[in-house]
Amino acid sequence: MNRADQGGELHSGRRVAAVQVGVRLYVEDDLAAGAEVPLDPAQAHYLRNVMRRAPGDAVRVFNGRDGEWHASIAALGKGKGTLSVEAQTRPQVAEPDLWLLAAPIKRTAIDFVAAKAPELGASVIQPVFTRRTAVTRVNADRMRANVIEAAEQCERLTVPEVHAAAPLAKLLDAWPQGRRLLFADETRDGLPIAAALAAERVNMPEPWAILIGPEGGFAPEELARIRAVPGVIPVSLGARLLRADTAALAALAVWQAMMTSNV
Repeated sequence: MNRADQGGELHSGRRVAAVQVGVRLYVEDDLAAGAEVPLDPAQAHYLRNVMRRAPGDAVRVFNGRDGEWHASIAALGKGKGTLSVEAQTRPQVAEPDLWLLAAPIKRTAIDFVAAKAPELGASVIQPVFTRRTAVTRVNADRMRANVIEAAEQCERLTVPEVHAAAPLAKLLDAWPQGRRLLFADETRDGLPIAAALAAERVNMPEPWAILIGPEGGFAPEELARIRAVPGVIPVSLGARLLRADTAALAALAVWQAMMTSNV
């Protein structure tokens, strides 16, 4: 999926970041001053052939545990390379514990949600199979790649987890105690989302989840089961019926604006 970064230029399906932003990569190795971090083939290709970088050039790296670090390219060849970690630029900080549970939708739309959810603060993306879900398979590897690129772009210090798709009933049966559940209720029986969240700000920084249904809506028995979850909050997203991908991003945006300001 093409990256949507600040003023970038498209190259080989990946959007090149503006010069002032620089190159930022997610790595899985531990980060500390003096550490040597190997590049995977895709990263080496990106630096060498897309970004036209060479040994000695600067890169920022993060792994979701050790904050963000300044590094330089120690070696770079065809399909391989190494980064030399130099100094920390930002320490690791806690981020909101917010799950996005969403029924899978067609490929272009699910790619879009996976790319935007990290920007809007989701910590976990959980595809959910419901009675009316039309999509029966989810490419978790593709979603993970989209999520990593989005995290690199939006300056966050973690990469959201992508969980394997699971039936809604199974997830609700094992719902963790203390995690609030906000769900987009297409019956419009819930409060407007902003009003509902305004009353819940006292519950930050409790863990939260947002549940978005399929394009055909939740089945009546699913609505009853969702409403039975302790602490559930049904909300309306407005007067118009939203597409599933639009609903997911709208709910995330409102939650972030209402629940993390001044926190």
